[in-house]
Amino acid sequence: MGATTPADQAAKPKTLFTNVHVFDGVHEKRIENAYVLVEGNLIKQISAQKITADGAMVIDGGGRTLMPGLIDAHWHTMFCFWPISKILSSDFGLLSIAAAKSAGETLLRGFTTVRDAGANVFSIKKATDEGLIDGPRVYPAGAYISQTSGHGDFRGPNDVPENPGTPLDYMQRVGNVLIADGVPEVIKRTREVLRMGASQIKAMAGGGVTSLYDPLDVTEYTFEEMKAICNVTRTWNTYVMIHANTDAAIRQWIEAGALSVEHGFFIEEETAKLMAEKCVWWSMQPMSVGDEDAFKFENPISTAKYAQCVAGLEKVIALTKKYQVKTAFGTDMLFDPELAAKQGKFLAKMKKWYTPYEALKMATHDNAQLLKLCGPRDPYPAELGVVKGGAYADLLLVDGNPLESLDLVADQNNFKIIMKDGKIYKNTL
Repeated sequence: MGATTPADQAAKPKTLFTNVHVFDGVHEKRIENAYVLVEGNLIKQISAQKITADGAMVIDGGGRTLMPGLIDAHWHTMFCFWPISKILSSDFGLLSIAAAKSAGETLLRGFTTVRDAGANVFSIKKATDEGLIDGPRVYPAGAYISQTSGHGDFRGPNDVPENPGTPLDYMQRVGNVLIADGVPEVIKRTREVLRMGASQIKAMAGGGVTSLYDPLDVTEYTFEEMKAICNVTRTWNTYVMIHANTDAAIRQWIEAGALSVEHGFFIEEETAKLMAEKCVWWSMQPMSVGDEDAFKFENPISTAKYAQCVAGLEKVIALTKKYQVKTAFGTDMLFDPELAAKQGKFLAKMKKWYTPYEALKMATHDNAQLLKLCGPRDPYPAELGVVKGGAYADLLLVDGNPLESLDLVADQNNFKIIMKDGKIYKNTL
């Protein structure tokens, strides 16, 4: 082999944070007056003792809080920025351009990682990872899998009954959703989504809010179909996340093997106990009715469904706390650019039920543990959601102490530095 040249051994860029108080994503007490060294895209060292790093860019944090970048465990990269009528009538090229712009805005709100909960987000993920656009890391679910008349069936009112051999509708053709009925078909569609590059599978398991043809009480898919989706996903060593609200649907899907329950507004006590026993996650969203942060819809059916769902939130939070169900934070922002801009505010709303420490740990370390359930399908194998040697250098320098005032995360102006993968995307010091 030939000799190694100096160019081959080019030093990784270094950034040294000094005079920072570190919330590491795990412990409630900050590491005071710390030094944090970033080398390349990873955190190299954290110490209360002075670190010397030749050639490093030195940033004096001025006594501010350095913490992990935020993680949204239920985000819709392709659907968060326009009303549903425009989303459904736009071509995929235009939709992707708008999504790319929106991804940059998400990153500047301090969210350095998202678990995308359904749609063809693969191009946005690849463009972000290759540095073509700015945006958070993306754990993609790809096309969500729905039964006919399920939460993912956005076809028109006269599009059924379907003729044999009818071409896929546009939302299916571009890979935002796949409608599948029967065991053979759900097996095929699940494998197709995994082939596309999904880190986990998203299945529509029960009635939803934005969809018009599935009342909330409906359990979506038979048990045999549920098991088929979960079994295929297990053969790929990853997991199924389910959109579900009703207790009956959630219990059946847990028995079939699902590991992440999204929304779950009608979870009952025995199901909460079952989730704790089986280490099934509850991915919650702090939604509200009747205030400026309430979701808005273009039809009265969805508005009524939304109010019915949110009415169950307080009870479910109490049950999941009682049985220590693993809980993740997400926002599920959909079809409303003004609402998407409040992503950080929704994290701050968690103070109604959780301490600032509990909420911040959930939005960093805990969410990362959920994302890592995808095992070998993980597109980002280093640790996330922590300030720790060897973890990805996804960091926020916060003006103040969010462990005392969670409201700080509601205003992105409080993030003086936003770093993702060792690169600084914002610096207003």
